[in-house]
Amino acid sequence: MPERRTVALVTLGCARNEVDSEELAGRLEADGWELVEEAGDADVAVVNTCGFVDAAKKDSVDALLEANDLKGHGRTQAVVAVGCMAERYGKELAEALPEADGVLGFDDYADISDRLQTILNGGIHAAHTPRDRRKLLPISPAERQESAASVALPGHAPADLPEGVAPASGPRAPLRRRLDGAPVASVKLASGCDRRCSFCAIPSFRGSFISRRPSDVLNETRWLAEQGVKEIMLVSENNTSYGKDLGDIRLLESLLPELAEVDGIERVRVSYLQPAEMRPGLIDVLTSTPKVAPYFDLSFQHSAPDVLRAMRRFGDTDRFLELLDTIRSKAPEAGVRSNFIVGFPGESEADLAELERFLNGARLDAIGVFGYSDEEGTEAATYDNKLDQDVVAERLARISRLAEELVSQRAEERVGQTVRVLVESVDTEDGTYGRAAHQAPETDGQVLLTSGEGLRIGRMVEAKVVGTEGVDLVAEPLPGVFVGGHAGGLPGSEEAGR
Repeated sequence: MPERRTVALVTLGCARNEVDSEELAGRLEADGWELVEEAGDADVAVVNTCGFVDAAKKDSVDALLEANDLKGHGRTQAVVAVGCMAERYGKELAEALPEADGVLGFDDYADISDRLQTILNGGIHAAHTPRDRRKLLPISPAERQESAASVALPGHAPADLPEGVAPASGPRAPLRRRLDGAPVASVKLASGCDRRCSFCAIPSFRGSFISRRPSDVLNETRWLAEQGVKEIMLVSENNTSYGKDLGDIRLLESLLPELAEVDGIERVRVSYLQPAEMRPGLIDVLTSTPKVAPYFDLSFQHSAPDVLRAMRRFGDTDRFLELLDTIRSKAPEAGVRSNFIVGFPGESEADLAELERFLNGARLDAIGVFGYSDEEGTEAATYDNKLDQDVVAERLARISRLAEELVSQRAEERVGQTVRVLVESVDTEDGTYGRAAHQAPETDGQVLLTSGEGLRIGRMVEAKVVGTEGVDLVAEPLPGVFVGGHAGGLPGSEEAGR
């Protein structure tokens, strides 16, 4: 009998990283590793790091150090870093953090089992020298798919695998193993990004944009439905570009209805949309397709034209407000969230006032606000007209206060509406919580249901909003109204209003 080998995956960062961790889990389980939840119960703790901003990097380092502290006090023998931070820094991270027994890049994912076994046996796998992953694929999107097989693309494992590798549920199962039993799961639509925002380093270590084939996305969604998933969230660095390398920039518009028809799936959500790439046809599909949430995660970042141009982005306050008006003319209760950077190099008081004008008119459901800081390797880091950190901090506090007020006001506007809530937790002491169509996991608030009687996790229920707690809603389930296997919707509800 082979020796028992155990591994735990600790995931930091975004939903894309969560998908990557589940792919790694699938690869490891297929090669005989036993997956455990707690790092202290594992022979090897694998930390899937985030390399986006300084705070995320610090969290990643802290997680690695915390896992390292387990060595010598339990089962844990090795700690290994994977993910964006490991890919971005490679040897530099390995030298700066000797507590990590291995630093593995994306190119190591296909051989993750062998890499971990080597490290567990006391061997050394040399950390890679980082490279610009945008150069691994052709410049022309139309030529990328043929080259994709030779490039490591985390989260793009094929859906049709040889017998003995795919999970027992069938040949369409992806090389993925769920790490929790939540009724919502992310599905990777694409990887990489072709945009060149001056503040962002992601394309350099995630690479150029490349789409997954629709058949793989559909097969993975079917498999997730078999695992009990009720809502899928499509993730990538830029979902509005999906299909451009497959010869059809409107591929998302045709894929969404197919995903919504998968048996067992009650809601499909699309994240990471670029305002400058929004198309009338995509807006129509997002606002009119049964089971597709009228939800718009729009990456505005700012609204002052001069700041946006310095960011290498497009648009302005009036154009953004016009886009939101178009969306709400088709789906009045559509959910909209966005992130913003304040204190960008050269940002004036007039620019900040323009951002405030946009926020006051936009009626956003969720707002993330970040103070600018240099990211090494980005164009903005070379700009001369930097603001003092005290000024950045003051502007961050100012816009954050405004954002908190505005999202609370937006939540209050929903009082009296009927919403469809996906139940995610049922607890006799803490209460029953879920999310409505305008609320994505982790980022957008939640719904507290006034009664959990007859409810279970994964149930979709109609409820009337009776109050708010900041950005969160309080809602009363409607007697006997459960939704399952169909679009649902009551008169005056989010769904009927499309």
